[in-house]
Amino acid sequence: MTGFWDDADVISAYSRADAIADGTLVDITTLAAEAGFVWPVAMTRAAWADAVEWSDVDPTQDETGRLWDVLTILRWKVSQRGTGPRLPFSVLRIPQGGTVGSRCDLVCIVGPGDTPDPVLTITTPNED
Repeated sequence: MTGFWDDADVISAYSRADAIADGTLVDITTLAAEAGFVWPVAMTRAAWADAVEWSDVDPTQDETGRLWDVLTILRWKVSQRGTGPRLPFSVLRIPQGGTVGSRCDLVCIVGPGDTPDPVLTITTPNED
């Protein structure tokens, strides 16, 4: 039995692996696994810039610490809410200089990656 699209010409393809390779997605699977996540996890570049990106000029924090904060809040939110393909959550922005900043809204989306296996993608609320 053949599939409906088996004979179709592919006009364009852009995989999750392509997005990670070109920097559109930031692969955070290694640290996410340390935090207890069992599926691959990536963040969009916009979500990374909003919640994690940190300059070496300010030694009060670093990107690994900020990312750990994001993953910890997400893990807590998952344990509170349960299941669903789209999970909004928030972390605090910490501006350079260490003062507490504004709330940074994020969304974790569960779906298939380049295969039918599930992956997590952390985005800003206005991304899809």
